[in-house]
Amino acid sequence: MINTDRFRGKRVAVVGLARSGFSCARLLGAIGSEVNVTDHQDVASTRSYARELEKSGIKVELGRHTKGCIEGRDLVVVSPGVTSANPCARWAEAEGIPVVSEIEVGWLLCPATVIAITGSSGKTTVTTLIGQVIAASGRNAFVCGNIGNPFCQEVERMQEGDLVCLEVSSFQLERIREFKPKIALILNIARNHLDRHTDMREYLEAKKRIFMNQDNDDYLVLNADDPLLKECQIQARSRIVHFSSLGKANPNYEAVTAVAGILGIPEATVQRVFADFKGIEHRMEEVARVSGVTFINDSKATTAESANWALRTISGKVVLIAGGRHKGVDYRIIREEAQKKVKAIILIGEAKDKIAEALTGVAPLYEARTLQEAVERAFALAAGGEYVLLSPMCSSFDMFSSYEERGREFKRLVGELPDKEKRIGAGTL
Repeated sequence: MINTDRFRGKRVAVVGLARSGFSCARLLGAIGSEVNVTDHQDVASTRSYARELEKSGIKVELGRHTKGCIEGRDLVVVSPGVTSANPCARWAEAEGIPVVSEIEVGWLLCPATVIAITGSSGKTTVTTLIGQVIAASGRNAFVCGNIGNPFCQEVERMQEGDLVCLEVSSFQLERIREFKPKIALILNIARNHLDRHTDMREYLEAKKRIFMNQDNDDYLVLNADDPLLKECQIQARSRIVHFSSLGKANPNYEAVTAVAGILGIPEATVQRVFADFKGIEHRMEEVARVSGVTFINDSKATTAESANWALRTISGKVVLIAGGRHKGVDYRIIREEAQKKVKAIILIGEAKDKIAEALTGVAPLYEARTLQEAVERAFALAAGGEYVLLSPMCSSFDMFSSYEERGREFKRLVGELPDKEKRIGAGTL
């Protein structure tokens, strides 16, 4: 690692004890920072992380935030879920203490070359594919950030010459200061996370921070067909590379190809990776075929654009399971595609009324209190040769801890459906 002297001996408070907060606190403690951690939740997961950190002498406060945890600190590191309204952020700012995100710490310590990927949809697929393309070219790639392990968990293993494929969200970008990826990629911008951002302008401004420190030695890869990204080309100091999302079978592949071109990776290598790509878990994952009904886990689809892409990909009739915690998404985006293909819609979670209002008249609407009830109702409505698609268009946090947990539960429930000819683990569409 590099720049360890910038943290050695410094008093650092880490706010939030999920995966990224735990990894950051452990790393800073290992390089000689005086670390304390605070999290307003006192649950099994935070207690487990706390026990591990306390073995290293790191102080942990659970179930509350106290001002004493912030006072006298040289730096405060916040997890992605910590908003500007959090009292720790407000206390730090009132005392003039810098507040940064976990990816800022990872960046400062990282000796490798960083490729950062953001956007409203497609981030995980594109980040995964870029990592696979780099590996296929014979170079060492780390895939981390919002996908897989946190940046701070992986940075200790990185060396000069390695490449980092880092998926980053608007929440993580809000609190960067020096973060400066060699290649920044913005896939698209659509209504998302408006439960946290005041409006689309604030959301876009957060995304644009990905290139704010870049210069003419760096690259910014943009979707040429996204009107909201046109202003980035004027504002950026980096070299602009475009890809197109119109008239393409898979715009994600176009974005990956653009990054591969910057890295000098041959087209043949890229196409070989595409041909072998089996998809990612929870994104258009074909789970099973039961009584001729195909069940697809698309729990990763937390935007209407992602669900719309899923519907376009499926060739038959669909029973759609949607809902969760509302993020300011415009569900009307799927109306046209849903009218062609959706046989029925089963709504779950806090957003079910908002989705029902947006999709009234598209298809028969049903409500379910639990995901189990939704799966059973969908199975009853679907006929042989049709599909049951979990594509929620919402975050999972009203009913589950993550989209991964939601997807795993969907797969478990499908696995319990009765059928002698059931085919499990059918692959990915």
